[in-house]
Amino acid sequence: MNNALIRIFIGFDPRETIGFHVLSQSIHSRCSQPVSITPIALSQLGSLMSRERNSLQSTDFSFSRFLTPYLCNYDGWAIFMDCDMLVLEDIKHLWDLKDDKFAVQVVKHDHKPTEKKKFLDQTQSQYEKKNWSSVILFNCKKCKNLTPNYVNTASGLDLHRFRWLDNEDLIGDIPHKWNHLANYDEKVPSSQIANIHYTSGGPYFDDYINTDYADEWKEEQKKMLRCDQLTKKR
Repeated sequence: MNNALIRIFIGFDPRETIGFHVLSQSIHSRCSQPVSITPIALSQLGSLMSRERNSLQSTDFSFSRFLTPYLCNYDGWAIFMDCDMLVLEDIKHLWDLKDDKFAVQVVKHDHKPTEKKKFLDQTQSQYEKKNWSSVILFNCKKCKNLTPNYVNTASGLDLHRFRWLDNEDLIGDIPHKWNHLANYDEKVPSSQIANIHYTSGGPYFDDYINTDYADEWKEEQKKMLRCDQLTKKR
């Protein structure tokens, strides 16, 4: 595997297509090293993802994210990210935090939302280690328990609470700024944040158009849509 290539897998849901593309733009525009971005889309996974959709599953990639190590042939490292995010720092800085003694590295939130619903009237679930799995640095060779069969049959709580690891000592930390929860974490200047997570709903949904850090997302969308035209002289 080419260690210079940063491999990123982003959860894809057709209802948040624009979120995927703006997040990709925010990564590419700031990265100082070659980066490869792959959507984890159910339409591309075929029989690899055969489990039926659960009523508490808010996105298409709620469980398919755990196929990331398999998609990497359990080799090297990879980053998984939810699509409702915006990267404001060179993601090489996150990549450089890889530590071989861990199987995964995450922001260890203590997130206990009080509301019952989030975007598109989805149920706001509460469980131990909530949002830990929304940004994951995967050490793929240490995640061989995540076979397609296991991902398709394990309970959602076992997956998201990392019960598939032999022990919790294999879960390492990454700085909180790499998964800042908009509208939950203390609001700070965006210059202090590496990655904004619009976990309750992105600014592309009408109900969240004025959510915290919405202006930063809208500005990135403008950059993505930029098209410079050459004016021909007549």
